[in-house]
Amino acid sequence: MNGAAGESSARGGIDIDIAVTVEAGDWAPVERLEPLVRRAVDATVGDLTPSFGLTGLQATELGVTFTDDEAIRQLNAQWRGKDKATNVLSFPAFANFSAAGVPPLLGDIVIAAETVSCEAALEGKPLDHHLSHLVVHGLLHLLGYDHETDAEAEVMEAAERRILAVLAIADPYALTDPSD
Repeated sequence: MNGAAGESSARGGIDIDIAVTVEAGDWAPVERLEPLVRRAVDATVGDLTPSFGLTGLQATELGVTFTDDEAIRQLNAQWRGKDKATNVLSFPAFANFSAAGVPPLLGDIVIAAETVSCEAALEGKPLDHHLSHLVVHGLLHLLGYDHETDAEAEVMEAAERRILAVLAIADPYALTDPSD
């Protein structure tokens, strides 16, 4: 293990203790990844707090693990029946997130080094922007968003676009001309 860090954040009325861990893969040190994760989490919570109607300071925990393709492939095979690497997986601590109260543990987000690095390079985007998007995407899953149907995907992608705009990150779903 390369390291772990944790810090509490109270944005938008929710106090989130985030544990960032580098488990495997060619990642920057935790001290470099943690602020990126925190910004993405704070922007997500800030965007969603009004729609969830949360009042008062809620306390919860979130784990974000940076690993390699082999580890995420094993998790994907075990939990989703898909024996292949993927960019991000989310593991909610509770099946039914309720706006009536934030659970004491949101869950875990796991991000894979090689897949993420390749995607960022292929799409011509800064790695930090792609990582921020994946943290937002993973956190939205933990908060009950999904993209199994077209309608769900539209709602989730709209939330991602709003949140990423706050972070000054281009729309990841915008169609681009390959000749650009």
